[in-house]
Amino acid sequence: MQKLTNKEEEIMHILWKLEKAFVKDVLAEIKDEKPHYNTLSTIIRHLEEKKYVSYNAFGKTHQYFPIISKEAYKKKFMNTAIENYFNSSYKSVVSFFAKEEKISIAELKEIISIIEQKK
Repeated sequence: MQKLTNKEEEIMHILWKLEKAFVKDVLAEIKDEKPHYNTLSTIIRHLEEKKYVSYNAFGKTHQYFPIISKEAYKKKFMNTAIENYFNSSYKSVVSFFAKEEKISIAELKEIISIIEQKK
């Protein structure tokens, strides 16, 4: 699975949400600065080349849809981030969020409960 640029990832989130979309549909969903239609079309074609999306042809226009699930991408993205930034240590990930006060004691207890239930 090839790495996505920030803009490609933004487009993928839109396609996961819409499930199937024409370029104009994706353009309508972009909240920030909207790219030109042709620029967006090129980004989507790059996603196709990277095997993230495919399409159904309707004459000269294409309806795009994701072929990589959001879950599969999330798993790959998280694993890569944990490898690159936390030396593959999940303990370091949790410690990081605890130190940054991004996770509460109640949430940590909930995580522990989930782990204990899996045993």
